[in-house]
Amino acid sequence: MRITGEKEQAMTLDEFRRSLSDTAPPSDLSPALQGLWWQGKGDWERAHQVSQTDNSEAAAWVHAHLHRVEGDDANAGYWFRRAGRPHGRAALDEEWAAIATTLLGDA
Repeated sequence: MRITGEKEQAMTLDEFRRSLSDTAPPSDLSPALQGLWWQGKGDWERAHQVSQTDNSEAAAWVHAHLHRVEGDDANAGYWFRRAGRPHGRAALDEEWAAIATTLLGDA
């Protein structure tokens, strides 16, 4: 997160992507963004574990994406409904970036 003067600004998608070179996600990320971060690192198991720690719609959206990555489309559909989002159909990397952008507030 960047701080300009006294106003806090949301992390951008580019900053989020750059943080993937770190060994752990930034400490101020929500569980949903932490899950997405671990998926960005290629650690599906950890991403899935983290996304299940939160009952928010954001975490459900990440959870849905993870089941698409896994190839479990039926389970993904359940989580998309829980998230109040349409079932994802975009390429997985595009979907990951769209979810990150929305959750980061960088829309």
